[in-house]
Amino acid sequence: MGKYIDLLQEDVRFKEGLKACMNCGVCTAVCPAAAFYNYDPRQLISIVQRGEDEDIEALLKSDTIWYCGECMSCRPRCPRGNTPGYIIQSLRTLSQRLGFFVESEKGRQQLAIKRTIGENILRTGYCLTPLAIRPDMHPEQGTVWRWIVEHDQDIFRQFTPSYCKVGAGALRKTTDETLAELERIFEVTGGKAMFDSIEHHSDRKAREMGYNGADEEYFMDVYTHNSNQHY
Repeated sequence: MGKYIDLLQEDVRFKEGLKACMNCGVCTAVCPAAAFYNYDPRQLISIVQRGEDEDIEALLKSDTIWYCGECMSCRPRCPRGNTPGYIIQSLRTLSQRLGFFVESEKGRQQLAIKRTIGENILRTGYCLTPLAIRPDMHPEQGTVWRWIVEHDQDIFRQFTPSYCKVGAGALRKTTDETLAELERIFEVTGGKAMFDSIEHHSDRKAREMGYNGADEEYFMDVYTHNSNQHY
């Protein structure tokens, strides 16, 4: 056993997720990602069980660990009580912690997730709000969505009068006190440290790739690039 398996063993999700895989393949058979990507959770669990540093490092630097959608279809179906989705979560966290995520196309997209969903939570209290889906970043939404964004107050207050207002109800404005509590939760649980790690390693990789750090140009490359080699 190597150092990476020891680091994974520190994660409670890994301990809960890997008990005794017998490689039956039920997880792969029910996995939606396996039907779409070149992805086989059975093989991934087999690699992790062997505990070889070289093989686990290759996983941590690969696109493979980012294909899982965390639907947890695998959890109730494993005859040995394993949860491959938990193991994937542990691998992803370790990859982010060690900076290996920047070595793969899907891994580099963690910067986009951090700067959109992650920062939205701390700024607004929501993972996503209607105005966060900017028409210039989401042209597939079409002209109707652009019109909705331009008239958001009139439209959304027909469904929820508290839209962007302090008070009870859906899409209400999150109070400063609540946002401060969220900020503190992220600090004490290690969320902000993880965000800092993603920014730090992304900046390093961006400079390696010839960008001036993890700036807007690098972000757009991460956000839009698709090698079409995942299927």
